[in-house]
Amino acid sequence: MGHVDVNSVSFSLPDGRPLLGGVSVRVGEGAKVALIGPNGTGKTTLTRIIAGDLAAHEGAVTRSGGLGVMRQFIGKVRDDTTVRDLLVSVAPERIRSAAEEVDRTELLMMERDSEADQMAYAHALVEWGEAGGYEQETVWDQCTVAALGIAYEKAQWRKVTTLSGGEQKRLVLEALLRGPEEVLLLDEPDNYLDVPTKRWLEQALVESPKTVLFISHDRELLERVATRIATLEPGAAGATLWVHPGRFSTYAAARADRNARLEELRRRWDEEHVKLKTLVQTLKVKAKYNDGMASRYQAAQTRLAKFEQAGPPEETPMLQKVTMRLSGGRTAKRAIVATGLELTGLMKPFDLEVWYGERVAILGSNGSGKSHFLRLLACGGTDPEREHQPVGDVQPVHVEHSGVVRLGSRVRPGWFAQTHEHPSLVGRTLLEILHRGDEHRAGKPREEAARALDRYELARSGEQRFESLSGGQQARFQILLLELSGATMLLLDEPTDNLDLQSAEALEEGLDRFEGTVVAVTHDRWFARGFDRFLVFGADGRVYESTEPVWDEGRVVRPR
Repeated sequence: MGHVDVNSVSFSLPDGRPLLGGVSVRVGEGAKVALIGPNGTGKTTLTRIIAGDLAAHEGAVTRSGGLGVMRQFIGKVRDDTTVRDLLVSVAPERIRSAAEEVDRTELLMMERDSEADQMAYAHALVEWGEAGGYEQETVWDQCTVAALGIAYEKAQWRKVTTLSGGEQKRLVLEALLRGPEEVLLLDEPDNYLDVPTKRWLEQALVESPKTVLFISHDRELLERVATRIATLEPGAAGATLWVHPGRFSTYAAARADRNARLEELRRRWDEEHVKLKTLVQTLKVKAKYNDGMASRYQAAQTRLAKFEQAGPPEETPMLQKVTMRLSGGRTAKRAIVATGLELTGLMKPFDLEVWYGERVAILGSNGSGKSHFLRLLACGGTDPEREHQPVGDVQPVHVEHSGVVRLGSRVRPGWFAQTHEHPSLVGRTLLEILHRGDEHRAGKPREEAARALDRYELARSGEQRFESLSGGQQARFQILLLELSGATMLLLDEPTDNLDLQSAEALEEGLDRFEGTVVAVTHDRWFARGFDRFLVFGADGRVYESTEPVWDEGRVVRPR
């Protein structure tokens, strides 16, 4: 069994701001530890330091056992990576090296086919076999069947871009859980997963003998899996970490008690500090007129110096407060009307009417077409009028369909993209984006832009470029842009996936005040409780309505 020991790790951002300030945590053999904290406090950075992707500026990380890592980008791969490439990337080091050599020598065989190339290719195949490559392919076959429903032989050259985010996650999770590594480092493994798959993940992690450190914002998963909760708390000198040695259900009370205790310790320290300084000043005055007081004055000085050198107790963590002012606007009574709508190759035709002000949650398994439907609405529906153009900076890709779906008058769709893909924002700072505005959103003076960022707890990141933000910070900024752009219908594709707990609660409060229609794709069991209607994409290809959330729909049965 393996373990991870993080000892006094500190890390600063390129602009010099401290991100992590002396973080220490131990993940013992077989433990399941959740790493939580506000967005931007350095959770992903800490996991990258543990994985060896980044070097800590101070401190050290030690571990035993092989390390398997699920990095944050899994689920939103958008390049030419194949299924085989993805599986190789999370395989043990020797398997990865052997696979790279097979690929390299095979390419040389196709290009030149010299005798030396043939010999190199033969040696690469021998090493592949000795490294356990053929046995690994058997494991990968089990992974692709479980995650995609097809054999590895058919799936290996398939582009990862043809998989949903949930399918990418499930595939990698299957490989890591079946692999030989004794320690797993999982960065938001539940993102993009549908609820049946989340339940599978919860059970798999509970039953696994592996040591697991994972980042998650899903309260159901935290309660089910985590035996300890490690919290990164933001601070002026960088985030610090404390560990709650219990379940998530007792975490909120434990955190409140801890903060109250820290406040009391700081109050007592301040009182004692004032007393000592007053004593020193008093004795200083007396020592001027009485030589017998000089020794007492020096003793008091020494006591004060030692007291200040020891320093105050740990500061009470800065509490995060996110305020979302989603306003919306009045539209036609019927916001969405769909007649005989069929998403080509995905679901059977269905009819739908959504009325102004309703909150509609779209549920179903991954790959069923939920995001396609949302993107079709984001495009403005079938033959959209100019007023139905999306208010964001991204023009959604057209969705093939038959039948008709139309938006009501004055319905302006605001689309929250699950993958946070915003090419026009890349390379620009947050203050610059807000200052310049766009065709839907007026530019803001610097001071006003800073105030808007402050409401979303992004003021300290105002000079950062959009792509350098954490996933949760990008999500909050994307919601801020929707707030400022005048959308009257919000189309939210997994909006809580990257949001920390406080931000998710702020979003729920913001949606309660929003004067408009909300349609959201979600697998968040807690978030879905705030919706009026539930549109379910069923495993049999039907789209139907339910008065309660339906979480047990399996994979849609269709040729893979």
